Amino acid sequence: MKAERLVALLFTLQRRRSATASELAAELGVSERTMHRDLAALRDAGVPLWTEQGRHGGYRLVDGWRAGLDGLTAREAVALFALGAPEALAGLGLDTAGSAARAKVSAGMPAELREHAALVAGRFHLDAPGWFGGADEPACLSAVSRAVWTQRRLAISYQRKDKVATRVLEPLGLVLKAGVWYLVARVENAYRTYRVSRILDADELAETFDRPADFDLPTWWRASSATFEQVSRPVRVRARLNRPAVRGLRRVFGGEHLADTVLSLAEPDADGWALAELALEGGEIALGQLVALSPGVEVLDPPELRAALADIGTELAARNAQR
Repeated sequence: MKAERLVALLFTLQRRRSATASELAAELGVSERTMHRDLAALRDAGVPLWTEQGRHGGYRLVDGWRAGLDGLTAREAVALFALGAPEALAGLGLDTAGSAARAKVSAGMPAELREHAALVAGRFHLDAPGWFGGADEPACLSAVSRAVWTQRRLAISYQRKDKVATRVLEPLGLVLKAGVWYLVARVENAYRTYRVSRILDADELAETFDRPADFDLPTWWRASSATFEQVSRPVRVRARLNRPAVRGLRRVFGGEHLADTVLSLAEPDADGWALAELALEGGEIALGQLVALSPGVEVLDPPELRAALADIGTELAARNAQR
């Protein structure tokens, strides 16, 4: 894109004291005619270019002037400005810093590049929370985030299913997943994950800790998530689904988890029913998901889930029968 090429040209001029149009064109992989147009575009954008005549002449930036985009590639500069500061930064206390970074990058961009970045921002938007539910609003996120930055041990009270547990842990990182914040921490030499909204109280201790040298948050999270997906879906269900139920699979289970949930799906028969094998969570969760696919679902196995679904159908029919 031309906007990215202009930033690349700025970086090249900052690195080289002087260069001819042909040298710049060769380095950036464009024609000399295109390079002359790009140099003119930089001038029009207010970049102070000096032209030196003679055998050793060429183009250079006025002494002392810099673009203010040092260390960023052209694509990085566009992406940073276009994305701006996500709402997630506010929860970490970094919203002001994100806005300041965006302003600095913007100030170093030519006008044409700023227009291109605004164009990108107008066409792409990140909305992290899932449907039918807002994002978590964890009261202790700020305290937890501060302990992650300072590498201080954290004493927490954590709401479990039926009781409140207390822990002293070493906070290693925060993960935002579908609008929900999770804390990854080391507890007694084992890594654990805590939903931040369930942390009732968090006290930062004076004692610091050494971060494990071999711990990488994204790598650990991917592995942990894969293990959780396998463990959290212990129920294997064989069922027949009609066409509306097949179309409803994505609505009920979500596109992100569909591949892990639908283990197999055969072609529909002459009546439009397809044999499927599903991996579901146990108990009421599996039953509720199958109800959400009704009336286009027939459970073949396990028999106890088939019976439970039939009981719900009988109760619904009785409750909603005409009087």
